[in-house]
Amino acid sequence: MVRVALIGYGLAGRVFHAPLIAATEGLELVAVVLRRTDEIIAAYPGVAVATAEAVFADPGIDLVVVATPNDSHFDLAARALKAGKHVVIDKPFALTSAEARHLIKLARGRLLSVFHNRRWDGDFLTLKTLVQDGTLGDVAYMESRFDFYRPGVQDRWRERAGPATGTWYDLGAHLLDQALQLFGLPQAIYADLAARRAGALTTDYFHVLLRYDRLRVVLAGNCMTPTAMRFVVHGSRASFLKRGLDPQERQLAAGLRPGDAAFGAEANPAQLVTAVGERPVAVARGHYRTYYEGVRDTLRGLVPLPVTAGEALGVMELLEAAQRSAGSGCEVAISPAASCAP
Repeated sequence: MVRVALIGYGLAGRVFHAPLIAATEGLELVAVVLRRTDEIIAAYPGVAVATAEAVFADPGIDLVVVATPNDSHFDLAARALKAGKHVVIDKPFALTSAEARHLIKLARGRLLSVFHNRRWDGDFLTLKTLVQDGTLGDVAYMESRFDFYRPGVQDRWRERAGPATGTWYDLGAHLLDQALQLFGLPQAIYADLAARRAGALTTDYFHVLLRYDRLRVVLAGNCMTPTAMRFVVHGSRASFLKRGLDPQERQLAAGLRPGDAAFGAEANPAQLVTAVGERPVAVARGHYRTYYEGVRDTLRGLVPLPVTAGEALGVMELLEAAQRSAGSGCEVAISPAASCAP
């Protein structure tokens, strides 16, 4: 049994990490670091409410999950690693790629991973299969969007001014990770990042182009657009079209859990369009729990990490490259040696 402590019980900790850890056989959630004790007592009876210092000092805790605001990822993860703990960090990895590299150095001999859970979105899993089995042919264009409608600025850390806040670091990190999983590193990146809502203090809009040899990938997100197209992918044999977001986040927030009959099931099919017509494609069932099952099995020595620190570093480098592009108004070349950390 892997004994787990969770630091942070906001959106990431409460909706994603705590339920998924609790639902994963072989993991035991034993402690949570937060200020609101009553929430844990009600949701997870028997789980201790602790301080970070107590978690780091407890020899019975094997894995520390950092699900706090982005500006505390580095400090908490570094302290956990120095205390000899294995560490999972909610995305993004850290505030900067330099911080991420430092954590990788500290992690020698210890598991260090980043929670890029949207590798296990049902629609992404479906698209990945269609790309890999040749159904789409040679992919020439992909548009991957993460839109929602929130015209008013909220007083929360993700929408405040500061490093690694805003939708590019929050949602763009997911879209970059998915693109890298499908196609690898691009040759260059061009980005338009903006704060467009009245009173916005950080990025709430992004439109980013990843340039490959022949392939073009557009990653986009907008806080003022009701969710519409999620994927538009054109290949030499067929196109893949998908509307709406994977349901797992909504289901977790509503109290549904992995193992429930409806969990991860997508209500709306995708569409496969060819020269002879259009047909629906069933979307695979999403399964975020697979991430934590992979962490468990890595600690048992059975499988490689589901998300390596080197892969997460590659995402950090592209997040930063996009910021440089947006600041200069120019395309930024990507070195083939990027994200070469283990």
